[in-house]
Amino acid sequence: MIPKRVKLVEVGPRDGLQNEKTPIDAATKIALIDLLSASGLSAIEAGAFVSPKWVPQMADTDKVMAGIKRKPGVSYPVLVPNLQGLDAAMKADVSEIAIFGAASESFSRKNINCSIAESLERFRPVAAKAIAEGMKVRGYISCVLGCPYEGAVAVSAVADVAAQLRAMGCYEVSLGDTIGIGTPAKARAMVEAVAAVVPRERLAVHFHDTWGQALANILACLEAGIATVDSAVAGLGGCPYAKGASGNVASEDVIYMLDGLGIETGVDFAVLAAAGRFISDKLGRPPGSKAAQAQAARLEKAGPSA
Repeated sequence: MIPKRVKLVEVGPRDGLQNEKTPIDAATKIALIDLLSASGLSAIEAGAFVSPKWVPQMADTDKVMAGIKRKPGVSYPVLVPNLQGLDAAMKADVSEIAIFGAASESFSRKNINCSIAESLERFRPVAAKAIAEGMKVRGYISCVLGCPYEGAVAVSAVADVAAQLRAMGCYEVSLGDTIGIGTPAKARAMVEAVAAVVPRERLAVHFHDTWGQALANILACLEAGIATVDSAVAGLGGCPYAKGASGNVASEDVIYMLDGLGIETGVDFAVLAAAGRFISDKLGRPPGSKAAQAQAARLEKAGPSA
């Protein structure tokens, strides 16, 4: 059931950068997004209209949205937690938003200070208004394979939240292994359970690589018919509510694997890797992508061309 073509949703500029301690200015974010647009990606999460008190790194999302060169055929979604955020997104001429729930009660309370049921009730008017305004709505679910507070999470809980997000009008639901604890068999079983209530063509997977299982988990989900994968250039990101959780799976590593499988993505690895080097230089560290590191080492060994 491995799909012939896979869509990558690049989450580095939002999910990746939001927890970085190094302040990144709007000009740098704009340059990063423009580089990512040039790589052939069709979806780039550009920012979040959230309280700057809680997520200061996203305080300039309005400036970012005003400054990027929007490429035809590319979506630039933003995270929106409430109606106030939606209003800001509308002023920024956003065409797609994302709402963010959890499959763990404890994580929901720590992350957004309310229960799962309360969070879904908050999202209903946001989704309804966005759809009425002609915007697309994507749903995220965190802790689908484990919670830093509760441990294992029942697949039935994940399926229930996914079904409710779908009922709200989310065109796609992204299933996030927030603490990167999943393994391939568990990832596939979770996807199969959710696919019983949400069509698998409406599902995406979002893996962190804390235990080095992200690529294996993605492959297992591809074998289950999933054709959309979230990833972050240079492996940016992490979870502030899960001690020790590393970043998202690196987009470069995902593309390298998919290219090796003969799966179409429309993404140019070299251009993507350049974007990863750009933002990593700004953060003062090497890219967190093994494929990008290997490419850089090979180019350095080859030396300048004649």
